[in-house]
Amino acid sequence: MTTKQAPIHSGFGAKTTAREALGTRRLDGAIAIVTGGYAGIGLETTRVLAGAGATVIVPARTPEKARAALAGMARVELEALDLSEPATIDAFAARFLASGRPLHILVNNAGIMATPLTRDRRGFDIQFATNHLGHFQLTAKLWPALRKANGARVVALTSRGHVRSGVDFEDPKFEHRPYDKWVAYGQSKTANALFAVALDARGEAHGVRAFSAHPGGIVTELMRSMPAGEVHAILAEPRNQDLKTVAQGAATSIWCATSSQLEGMGGVYCEDVDVSEAVPADSTAPRGVRPWATDKSFAERLWSKSEEWTGAQFGDAF
Repeated sequence: MTTKQAPIHSGFGAKTTAREALGTRRLDGAIAIVTGGYAGIGLETTRVLAGAGATVIVPARTPEKARAALAGMARVELEALDLSEPATIDAFAARFLASGRPLHILVNNAGIMATPLTRDRRGFDIQFATNHLGHFQLTAKLWPALRKANGARVVALTSRGHVRSGVDFEDPKFEHRPYDKWVAYGQSKTANALFAVALDARGEAHGVRAFSAHPGGIVTELMRSMPAGEVHAILAEPRNQDLKTVAQGAATSIWCATSSQLEGMGGVYCEDVDVSEAVPADSTAPRGVRPWATDKSFAERLWSKSEEWTGAQFGDAF
């Protein structure tokens, strides 16, 4: 069943916090994985899920930092993982599958933004490699556990940054065009949204639904690669005078991962704790999802290329 890309009037909004989005729902017995779940909105996502009774596994690129951030938090397990290093993804997934546990919630939250040009071993810029390819491979490797849950949700963190660029299938690696850190970021965030479209189309028959979630404007460590002057200039822009708190930034992720309002739905781009409006390509509105981030043909093309680029196959599971 195709879910319409249109608001469902959830009753929530931009100021809703993650705890408010969860409401009174309990998650006792549920197993969740939150990448980057030890900083910013990822940490709040971990805190809210664990607080509702879920066991949350947090795979981290910097375990020491994660250990300090998660100290004293009940039902949280720390693991090692670097999304730009395929071998660590395979190793993490193998350890999780060996535990025999189902996976009810996968929040592909970790990401980097506006970094100088650095390439992974496959030649991709590090933003695309980390934000999209790493999460594609991780989800593929965890697929048996997602199916085992008999009702799982995958949340891909996207961004309004998708407005900056679709996926350039002719030159995804910036081999023939100048590297632009914001175009690269936009390409990776569009890829996150398209991944949710294609995964949901495949997962629905197995009880696995996928959503992409835009957290909204928020100041987090995601800006760590940017020069201080650039950060100050961005924060001074009129559209950035009403930024969200961390608790508000995590709300859409929590809603997509847990809300009964989304039962029977999937494959949609969400923001401000609701399904987002689809807007035209030339829209100047600060909200809404552009057509290149929800196009099913683009999603299928990206899926096929991602299997090729990563070597990660979902096998005959579909």
